Amino acid sequence: VQLVESGGGLVQAGGSLRLSCTSSSSAFNSEAMGWFRRAPGKEREFVASVDFIGTKTNYADSVKGRFTISRDNPKNTVYLQMNNLKPDDTAVYYCARDRTGGGFPGAPYDGWGQGAQVTVSS
Repeated sequence: VQLVESGGGLVQAGGSLRLSCTSSSSAFNSEAMGWFRRAPGKEREFVASVDFIGTKTNYADSVKGRFTISRDNPKNTVYLQMNNLKPDDTAVYYCARDRTGGGFPGAPYDGWGQGAQVTVSS
């Protein structure tokens, strides 16, 4: 599978960005999707996930109330709307798929994209 992220960039604190991730998988409709991020000097961490239908979502505590994950199955695309961005959100953001379909944070994600850089200035 190929996952291609887009939509990253430089934004001031308090601003918004929307990331997109388009999948080449022919089974996208049965796969949960997740967003992760890796900040400089830190390990990769879970950000958000959505089940294969798009009705169940999970979020890291650090982004709850600010980020929203959604998906458009006919377009094979998952989105991450990021509002009220903070400098601590600066990271490379990756999408990945969970073939079990559940989209839980600890699921076996694979097919990692190349990442999208998000930089939030104070």
